[in-house]
Amino acid sequence: MKAADLVAPDRAFFAVDPVVLAPRLLGAVLAHETADGTVAVRLVEVEAYRGLGEDPGSHAHRGPTPRTRVMFGDGGRLYAYFTYGMHTCLNIVGHAPGRAGAVLLRGAAVVEGIELARTRRGGASDRDLARGPARLAVALGVPLSESGADLLAPPYRLRVPVEPLAHVVATPRTGVSGAGGGAAYPWRFVLAGEPAVSVYRRHARSHD
Repeated sequence: MKAADLVAPDRAFFAVDPVVLAPRLLGAVLAHETADGTVAVRLVEVEAYRGLGEDPGSHAHRGPTPRTRVMFGDGGRLYAYFTYGMHTCLNIVGHAPGRAGAVLLRGAAVVEGIELARTRRGGASDRDLARGPARLAVALGVPLSESGADLLAPPYRLRVPVEPLAHVVATPRTGVSGAGGGAAYPWRFVLAGEPAVSVYRRHARSHD
């Protein structure tokens, strides 16, 4: 994909069901500028999470809290959360008007600032620099404290495909089933054949 095939989205781009938004984000390039430099990644794996009363696997399922309030706000913002007591995971907020939701960034390929990403990831192979949600956050240098940041403004830069990509595969969400089992939530979307797609895990756990 050429840079010419990517455009800066407006706020309206995110005002759709997260299940619709998620595959549209595949192939998007997200950059983060820090004092150390800029790293940009191309998204190859994402998962959709709906909102209040709609999705038992979602942090927004039981309503807003101080942590999850951002999922009920403007689309195009960052929702970051801490998991397993050690990892930060990143989401892009998006939902239909009056609802809540977000898209978890599960896997990406580094396309800018690879030396800085290698330093942050301490000896990982290039394939694994941002392969998996925790690794992606480390490679981009995004801390938990930036939850709520606007991804459409510095120090972030987001560009999305002009047209949705064709080689998208949908599967059950990774490790998060919810009521009815994983087959009821085929909301993990990947770009077929991309080496930076993370390993699929079937066992259930909470989105936390």
